[in-house]
Amino acid sequence: MLFVRSTAIALSLVLIGAGIASAQSKKSQPAAPAAQQQATPASAAPTRIQQFQAWGAYSYKSGANTVCYVLSVPTEKKPAGIDHGDNFFIVSQRPGQNISYEPQAMMGYTVKENSKIDVVIDNKTFVMFTKDKAGWVENAAQEPALVAAMKSGHSMTVNATSRKGTSTSYSYSLSGISAALKQVEGCK
Repeated sequence: MLFVRSTAIALSLVLIGAGIASAQSKKSQPAAPAAQQQATPASAAPTRIQQFQAWGAYSYKSGANTVCYVLSVPTEKKPAGIDHGDNFFIVSQRPGQNISYEPQAMMGYTVKENSKIDVVIDNKTFVMFTKDKAGWVENAAQEPALVAAMKSGHSMTVNATSRKGTSTSYSYSLSGISAALKQVEGCK
């Protein structure tokens, strides 16, 4: 039941984040207004396509387009004893917007302004820029490398700093990521 609740929360974050994501290669442009324009109430609730171990594959309609994504929740949150909120790691497919396999970290809190999120997979680090509660790969050309590392990796850790200055760390299982991504490969 926790996963279902987490998924519903994640969808709302995905809808809001969809507009912000297009700002990744245009970091200097304000992203918040785009997010507000993209998050329309006409979007339908997500449908879980299938669960693949730690990763679920989902789709929903956004206007005339279908958006597909894979999502997982952390297996461990540090430091203990603080409210982390709901955290997710998402890789989305939005064929109607020519977006393929876009990784995104969704935090349960607002991240420190102008900070970075580090995604570490088997000792290889990918840097994400942040906006509000989310992060995207700083160099969009590195997105395929991050996704490839997720598919072949053994462990993934996401490190961020909250607006209050708290350093946080989230461990994710990569079990099932390849099968989940394969499931949304043909998203139309």
